[in-house]
Amino acid sequence: MGLYLDSRMPWAEYSGIAAETYFVDKSALLKELITAFGKKNRYFCITRPRRFGKSVMAHMVAAFFGQAVDCASLFERLEIAHFPHYADYLNKYHLVYIDFSRMPEQCVSYKDYISRITGSLKQELLEKYAQLGLSDADALWDIFQYIFENTMEKFVFVMDEWDAVFSKSFLTAEDKKEFLNFLRELLKGQSYVGLAYMTGVLPIAKYSSGSELNMFLEYDMATKKKFSEYFGFLDTEVDELYAIYKRETEHPAISREELRRWYDGYCTVEGKRIYNPHSVVCALTDNELSNYWTGSGPYDEIFYYIRHNLDDIRDDLVWMVAGEKIPILLQGYAVTKPELENKNEIYSAMVVYGLLAYENKAVFIPNKELMDKFNALLLNHESLGYVHRLAKQSERMLAATLAMDTDTMIKILKFAHDTETPIFSYNSEIELSAVVNMVYLAARDRYRVEREDKAGEGFVDFIFYPQIRSDDAIILELKVNADPDKAIAQIKEKGYALRLKGKLGELQTYTGRILAVGISYNKKTKEHYCKIEVLS
Repeated sequence: MGLYLDSRMPWAEYSGIAAETYFVDKSALLKELITAFGKKNRYFCITRPRRFGKSVMAHMVAAFFGQAVDCASLFERLEIAHFPHYADYLNKYHLVYIDFSRMPEQCVSYKDYISRITGSLKQELLEKYAQLGLSDADALWDIFQYIFENTMEKFVFVMDEWDAVFSKSFLTAEDKKEFLNFLRELLKGQSYVGLAYMTGVLPIAKYSSGSELNMFLEYDMATKKKFSEYFGFLDTEVDELYAIYKRETEHPAISREELRRWYDGYCTVEGKRIYNPHSVVCALTDNELSNYWTGSGPYDEIFYYIRHNLDDIRDDLVWMVAGEKIPILLQGYAVTKPELENKNEIYSAMVVYGLLAYENKAVFIPNKELMDKFNALLLNHESLGYVHRLAKQSERMLAATLAMDTDTMIKILKFAHDTETPIFSYNSEIELSAVVNMVYLAARDRYRVEREDKAGEGFVDFIFYPQIRSDDAIILELKVNADPDKAIAQIKEKGYALRLKGKLGELQTYTGRILAVGISYNKKTKEHYCKIEVLS
């Protein structure tokens, strides 16, 4: 057994995952690989954002095909065991497993990086096939071919995080070409390759001109149907995990709806909902909702992508933070420039990295975990101009609302309306809603803010659900060219407070006030009007 040849590591990692409380069986993916084994289209490249299950699936594939460990007891209880040809492929092949994100100690050059891989793998092959008299002076692919010619043995190649090295500062443009050529020579058209399974964040087209690795079939999350259900958790799978959580947790503190609001929002091409798997498992394990996925990356990750085109993206941020979708032309991620400039390139890259979701030719912020990241962006970057200034007013707006200080509320709304952007022309209640969302941005630290929530006999524009039971709740209704009294009357007549009481009543005893807030704008006089009443 070696570092790369017939390693036991994938089995150890996957068997550990399979033994966890919140394990989801995705072994049906193996059926797709079994049917392609040894055929022309036996090269697969799966690209997904970080922490979306790429490594787990790579470990599973390696453990299944590799012969280092007898995995019958592991896979016989999984879905793949029902596949007719299951036993013909289980642990039948020599495995080459390479995690390209692993670096040699004190690695300062591409030569150090690639020499560790080629040198170790050559040595392991020479030891395994000592009877063949192989020479480490030969190219790695020549050694594999010589083994095949003498033994007819095919190898399974599983390569995780294939693009990890491209983020290293030591890598030059020439090094990138050499790395692509290394993968081409090792894999392309080689008879000893029974199956090649590769994962990464960025598709091959990001770095390759196409000819080097064009034997790979690429599958991303946004545009490809195949394999889409195997990365991330489906709604039904989260239902099953939540049932386990309710059964196994002594004092469950998470509702099923909260799990959806925090971590759902991605989707397959077929329209199936996808949850962030890392965050779901962490939340259920810890019995606590938190920013598990976004907290594991750089704080300014979003700003990194938009910083070169703030003028075009600034208004879009207002709409997306308000819950709207922005139409784009998805670029296919074939972006080779060091800096992304136009909106389509930027948003396409953000989809690749999981920072935005993509559905029906539009991008949007998928869930609360990401929304918190965008909120922080607006509050902390002065370069965003009016968007940042409005966000900074949101603490004052919430304080004025709770104090029933309608004069201050009107001044802040006028400040918002007088900004230089045409987004606040108030041609409809949707635009007014976007403004209100911005000036209440800071409220999200203390409230769960829901837009157009079904309440009583109709839909209310905003309900602010307090996180602390003694805080005041807020029901907010918007009107254009109508008196705020009409908004208050609608809140009362439609019984919107019943929804708020019902949701809170399921979880806790509620002791705060319920404030009915009416905000209106007169398009003729260009004036805002506010009214607040206490409902209870």
